[in-house]
Amino acid sequence: MKLQEYKKGWLVGDFDPALFKSKEVEIGLKEYTKGIREEKHHHKIATEYTIVITGKVKMLNQIFVPGDIVKIEPNVENEFECLEDAKVLVIKTPSVPNDKYC
Repeated sequence: MKLQEYKKGWLVGDFDPALFKSKEVEIGLKEYTKGIREEKHHHKIATEYTIVITGKVKMLNQIFVPGDIVKIEPNVENEFECLEDAKVLVIKTPSVPNDKYC
């Protein structure tokens, strides 16, 4: 399989398709082009960790660059803006489908 065959780069979690199913964790390798934005949202259950691999992104009203790790606790609102083409590794725990609230 290829990364493009997974929904929005999500590889592991309690969803289909998945490299393997897990209720404990979700893992996604996500690629964004400059200018992409995600509207303000929060998770009621999951804690999210975003690791910037390449590029520059804005989250939690701060700018993050390669090597930065961003931790977002449940019920903390976050907006995402891609300031440069970027690749990020996202880890959420636990894996709870539909735990995204705008």
